[in-house]
Amino acid sequence: MELLRQIESIRTPFLDTIIGLITRLGEETVVVVVFCAIFWCISKKMAYVIGVAFFISGLTVQGMKICFRIDRPWVADPTLNPVPAALEYSTGYSFPSGHTQSAAALFGALGAQMKSKAAIIICFTIPVLVAFSRMYLGVHTLIDVVTSLLICAILIFITLKVLAHDKIDKKREFIISSVMVLYAIVVIITAAILYSNGTIEQKYIADCLKAAGAGIGFAVGMFIERVYIDFSVKSKSLILQILKFVLGVIGVLAIQEGLKLIIGTELIADIFRYFLMLTWVTVFYPLIIKKCFATDKGK
Repeated sequence: MELLRQIESIRTPFLDTIIGLITRLGEETVVVVVFCAIFWCISKKMAYVIGVAFFISGLTVQGMKICFRIDRPWVADPTLNPVPAALEYSTGYSFPSGHTQSAAALFGALGAQMKSKAAIIICFTIPVLVAFSRMYLGVHTLIDVVTSLLICAILIFITLKVLAHDKIDKKREFIISSVMVLYAIVVIITAAILYSNGTIEQKYIADCLKAAGAGIGFAVGMFIERVYIDFSVKSKSLILQILKFVLGVIGVLAIQEGLKLIIGTELIADIFRYFLMLTWVTVFYPLIIKKCFATDKGK
């Protein structure tokens, strides 16, 4: 906590704004936009590595949050004052850091696959900056962010080893996807038990269940796309590439926000909504791409 007090002493309105922008690099919208751009338009292989590392680390972090149930810094120590603007996106428990995990899994897995030294440095720097931003804003401790960074580093390394083969094997793809689905189900069951016995309030398992729904959607979609669809990331022109990306993201946002008006935001609804978001990204929209945008096969 002493480190957070020292960081708090250097805050200024200007730094609050800059650091507030940096921390957004670990938010859901950035992850969706970057992942979709890579998956639909640049490299499916690269996107699969990012996706597997991201969702497994996300399930791990969210599962740890509800198991350890460590309060946010300002709750544990009322003398600490977080930056007010950061509170809206600082839901759930403190340990480990979800924003840091998102940034580390996304940009770390991306950087691990880049060849340009400049791109690698940028990708690896972003998670560190996001980790610092969480402490600067007063919403996480050093152990929160370091734990997330370590989890992501380990899982990115494992993911790169597991997905190193270019050849798609149906049995192997099924096993990988099944492991991810089972892991997500374990997280859902754990959250349900903790909620049903009164150990944890509903608001604290919302992010956990969203991660599980998204993880299942990605795992199922990954298997279907790789084995049965195999769309091309290439289009006939840059204009078509941009149009493809924009229309796809509109579809994601329509499911993410528009579906709330139809099915609500209860826990089961959130699981389904995030599951549908990722199946749109990995299955339904790739079918549209294959029909309307793609040229020859391209990984």
